[in-house]
Amino acid sequence: MTDGKLLIEKLLRYAEKFLHLNPRDEIYFRNILLREFDEDEPYSGDEDISRVETFTVPDELTAEIEKLGVEKGFIEPGLENLYSTYIFGILSPLPSVVNSEFRRIKEESGIEKACEYFYDLSIKNNYVQKTAIGRNLIWECPDGDRYLEITVNLSKPEKDNKEIAKLLSKTAPKKSKYPACFLCKENEGYKGTATHPARENIRTVSLTMGGEKWFVQYSPYAYFNEHLIAISENHTPMHVASDTIDKLIDFINFFPNYMIGSNAALPIVGGSILNHEHFQGGGHLMPMHKAPYDKAAGEFTAPKYKNVKVGIADWYNSVVRIESDDAEAAGNLAKDVIAAWKVFSDESCGIIAETDGTPHNTLAPVLRKDGNKYVFDLILRNNITSEEYPDGVFHAHPEYHNIKKEGIGLIEAMGLYILPGRLKRQLNAIADILCGNAAYDEAALAKENNDLYVHRNMIKKLYSEGLCKDKAAADARVIGEVNDVCKKILGNTAVFKKDENGLKGFKRFLKSAGIEEAK
Repeated sequence: MTDGKLLIEKLLRYAEKFLHLNPRDEIYFRNILLREFDEDEPYSGDEDISRVETFTVPDELTAEIEKLGVEKGFIEPGLENLYSTYIFGILSPLPSVVNSEFRRIKEESGIEKACEYFYDLSIKNNYVQKTAIGRNLIWECPDGDRYLEITVNLSKPEKDNKEIAKLLSKTAPKKSKYPACFLCKENEGYKGTATHPARENIRTVSLTMGGEKWFVQYSPYAYFNEHLIAISENHTPMHVASDTIDKLIDFINFFPNYMIGSNAALPIVGGSILNHEHFQGGGHLMPMHKAPYDKAAGEFTAPKYKNVKVGIADWYNSVVRIESDDAEAAGNLAKDVIAAWKVFSDESCGIIAETDGTPHNTLAPVLRKDGNKYVFDLILRNNITSEEYPDGVFHAHPEYHNIKKEGIGLIEAMGLYILPGRLKRQLNAIADILCGNAAYDEAALAKENNDLYVHRNMIKKLYSEGLCKDKAAADARVIGEVNDVCKKILGNTAVFKKDENGLKGFKRFLKSAGIEEAK
């Protein structure tokens, strides 16, 4: 049995060290935890608990909280994380305290130190799942002057049917419209329901963007370093317009150490959440950011803006890059590109701006600072469908759906792939076939209930190249194939293809936005 009294002392020591618990409040919080753990009096032993002061993550304490919760009947097996989230929410500083401390540190020591405080708190109070994130498979795919970062996402827990049934029986399904969605400000401290995650331990920092109230939080299952989400306090739908550019500039002026971007605002190309305006960013330069200008495309100029550099990025999809040390000038040219793209059609490239009033053109604007320069990367997107491509003409084509069928959102458009966790198991099984550790059975692979059914064509292709000498060589062949598929998928999303016709179309569009070929 877990010693609840001893656990309380560990938690208090940990909270004083990492969660900024004032020693003056120790007695108060001890009594709170005695009540929560159904204990009558404090721990009276002499066990050395100083080790908790060396923890870099709260995993050990989390496990003890969850074990105690099950042992005492506070929570059902399979739902333990709801209980540990609740306890860490109690021990975390109040939102107002976090905001005050963040701004004090920013004022005294700079934005990077303030972010360090905020991010470390989000890890130490068990909101950012650092250990779970560390389980993700990550590798780079080099490609000349470019590269991709590819991850197989193993951090986000997947509940099986039994766990879902337990959750539904323990917690009433969410019927109210509060909070309106997973991103709303009202999630701060929310207990959660069967269909809405618990958020007692989330903390946010407020800021003003475009004259509106916004807030930022870190992503619990981050896809990159200090993965941050900026969210409007108003539950309004995603959109990309002139005011989007103003908000991105305001964000970068507040957080010059981060990059920030908005998903495109249409289905298929716009990410998974379209009903609440938000941006994504963080302390990681994406592969797209490191891509050079496309020299083969030529040089360009925007006569209206003399102090702005503009061109086409040497990237898999279609990206207009704008940079200047004048934020207003760079922003105004970005606004011109947005306005021009929304109405641009080019049948020779398969681009149709709208159908019967339904828009198809949108873009994903991304902003970062490089020294004193503001650098915009505007990723052109289009969500039109056809009989041949019902999931999207500029979407991953069907022959690649075994690797990635979901929409290609902002993060992947910038070159960081987030592939489904099933691939860890499936790619390993494919490698076993390619090195002879498992038999190649074409008839078995053709059965829909076979775990490798979706990969049957890829397996046939790779197997036809001959057996690999060992498992390591087979793994390398499989990874190489995944790399090629990921490059081709981004090529599918390019509205202007990397050929003569595509470049001509790209230049026609740029001209419509006031951007001309340099003479």
